[in-house]
Formats: sequence, C-alpha cells, structure tokens
Amino acid sequence: MNIKPSKQQLLSLLPDRLVLTRVPRSGDAIYLTFDDGPHPEHTPRLLDLLAAHGVQASFFLIGQQVEQYPRLAERIVVEGHALGNHSYSHPSGFSKISLRQQLQEIDRTDRLLAEFDSRPQHCFRPPRGSLSLGLLLHFATRRRRIAYWSYDSMDYQHQSDADVAARLRNQPPLAGDIILMHDDNACAGRVLGMLLPEWLASGRKLRALPAVAA
Repeated sequence: MNIKPSKQQLLSLLPDRLVLTRVPRSGDAIYLTFDDGPHPEHTPRLLDLLAAHGVQASFFLIGQQVEQYPRLAERIVVEGHALGNHSYSHPSGFSKISLRQQLQEIDRTDRLLAEFDSRPQHCFRPPRGSLSLGLLLHFATRRRRIAYWSYDSMDYQHQSDADVAARLRNQPPLAGDIILMHDDNACAGRVLGMLLPEWLASGRKLRALPAVAA
C-alpha cells in the first residue's frame, strides 16, 4: 500500500535513527525490498532472478507465511539476502490494534526469523505502512528503527508489466532510494527481469538494507 505523500514527507523529517526512508550513501547503490512473502510460487522465481544477476535484496516477511514455507526463508538467508519483519498476520488496520497486539505480532515474527539468521531483532516495516504514534515512541525509546521506503514501484496496482517498467524508467530511483516491491505476485519478478540488466549495465548497484538498519 502506498504511503500518502504528506505522511511520507513527514516521516522523512524524522531522524534516521527512528525511521529509515532512505539510505544516505554515495555512489549508485539502490536498495530493493520485497513485502508480503514468502510465496511458494513467486519468491523462488524472484530469488532465481536475483541470483542470476548477483543482486541482493531485503525481504520483509509475514510470520504466518514463514511458518508455512520455512525452506524459502532459509533459502533467502543462504543466498545472502536480508530478512525483515512485516508482522505475523499482516492485519489490514495494523495501527488500529492495541500497542500490545502490535508488539506481539512483531516479537512473534522476530522469533521466527531468528531461527534462520540468528538475529534477535530485524528491520520492521508495518503492514500497509500503517504506523501508530505509540509504536513509534516504543521503538524510539529502545533505539530500534522502523524501515519504510522512498520509492514505491506500485507493483500491486494491477497495472501491466510494461506500465510499471515504464514508470521506473521514466522516473528512475536515485542513489540511496529504498524501493518497495512485493513477492506475493509475479509483477515484480517480471519487471525486474526487464530492468535489472539495464540498471546493472548503467553502473547501478543493487543491495540489501545494511544490518545497522535494525
């Protein structure tokens, strides 16, 4: 789900130690992130594509999906990608449930992900970008970051692959941009199949979010 421009602008004004919307880095690095997986059909194809091009990314996984497809979570880690926390059940109104329920969703998923990468905490991205003030304050007092994005691919809007690719070409992500995509459908893989060779040929570097972002 896209963040309203006014909200994204507001989040970008917060200190980087609280909310990550861009990665300040010189050079040509951009950061691929995928939400809502792992998916038994689309995630393996996406991983194959990334491996073919030597590209690393961050996968914000849903805990329930990890329980169903643990081998995919394991494969993500083995192939050098980063795991992120996208809640346990992906409630549609995440910011409307109680803070206690939000933390239960986050903690449960952290424990699941730790089984694969041995990290006690992970970058957290709230479902649909829905962030409550209570959760932001809770994370701030514990010096833990919430990871958003700065570039929305809109691969979830059921547009044609050609239209999504054209938008990414006409308004390309800039160095340091965190790109939001999804691996619960085929669009991201097909679009990246077109764009990755172009980006890499132009000197772009595709990376996972740095570990410090947790």
